[in-house]
Amino acid sequence: MPGNDKIYPSDLIREQFETIRPLLERARKKTKPREIDVFHIFNAVLYLLKTGCQWRMLPREYPKWRTVHEYFTIWRTLQQGQKHCLLEQVLKKIGWRGPLSTGAEREDQLFNR
Repeated sequence: MPGNDKIYPSDLIREQFETIRPLLERARKKTKPREIDVFHIFNAVLYLLKTGCQWRMLPREYPKWRTVHEYFTIWRTLQQGQKHCLLEQVLKKIGWRGPLSTGAEREDQLFNR
């Protein structure tokens, strides 16, 4: 993770990420210092959205899947009075052209689960 600023085509570079960092960081209450850079977590989310892989199949270069899932859940939660969740807002800001849902969510929609 650290030192590998661009591994997969879905990854952002640091300069791109810095434009959205404040939005993502304020979504989670700061109860203790972060041990994992939100940059790596967000890139893992982008990888997941782009590939549609299962959570447990995230490559080792990214943080643990449970950590990524925790942040994903926070970013996907629609706050009162908002039309779009934080993740959708951030993806729009960076010009994301990929899907807005995970592979499992797309599969559930496809098979009406």
